[in-house]
Amino acid sequence: MNLDRAVLAVAGGMVLLSVLLTVVFSPWWLLLTAFVGLNLLQSSVTGFCPAAIVLRRLGVAEGCAFR
Repeated sequence: MNLDRAVLAVAGGMVLLSVLLTVVFSPWWLLLTAFVGLNLLQSSVTGFCPAAIVLRRLGVAEGCAFR
């Protein structure tokens, strides 16, 4: 798995986790979904993605989007 796919997998996992936490505990967990969405928009405009930095340090191979 390269970095591009790993970032998408982390974002999708966070959205699904926040939906589960919203259903089980509190609607306030939807703020996590909003944060993930804003981070995706920000990274598409600026090219800066904190998740990509963390995953790169964990040894995930680079893709073409996050260099």
